[in-house]
Amino acid sequence: MDKDVSAGSGITTVAGRLALGITLLAFGLGHTALIDGVSAADAVSVAQYVGGIALFAAGLLALRAGDTAGGTAFSVLGALWFTWAVSAGASGNEAGFFLLLFALVVLSLTLAGGEQLGQVGYGLFFVALLLMAIAEFAGNDGLAKVGGWFAVAAGAVAWYAATAVLAHWPTAVPRRAAGRGVTATG
Repeated sequence: MDKDVSAGSGITTVAGRLALGITLLAFGLGHTALIDGVSAADAVSVAQYVGGIALFAAGLLALRAGDTAGGTAFSVLGALWFTWAVSAGASGNEAGFFLLLFALVVLSLTLAGGEQLGQVGYGLFFVALLLMAIAEFAGNDGLAKVGGWFAVAAGAVAWYAATAVLAHWPTAVPRRAAGRGVTATG
């Protein structure tokens, strides 16, 4: 694997990814019911302060430093996490509609390009939000749990992306040169 640590190595990017990773892990684990007695409602404080305020602040600092991609992503996600936290009592169609709109924003971040870990993380987050929105519309707890697992995976990717920069771990998957594939022997 390459040791490509230059992409997103700024301190605001690391802080933003850590905030996003922790928030997604709390949000996702709350929906999976993996930990006895822990529910999505237990993620509200993390979503409000870490995912909302800290992520929004990291976004503003990234914008100030000239990182428009990271700054836009973190500030918009921070605002959405804060909104989710203060409206956590919503359910059914209202919650589904919010999660669907949240998913569209994350889809935009996924399609915007950038480095591999960011796209993978946003892609998993998009699937999580889409599944949870459908689960809210349909009243399907099983589908919400599946969405929770996608959120956990997205949180793990965001956490890894931040930690990789700090620990100088690989952040890119090596690519094979064109024309160098597996050849048939015979």
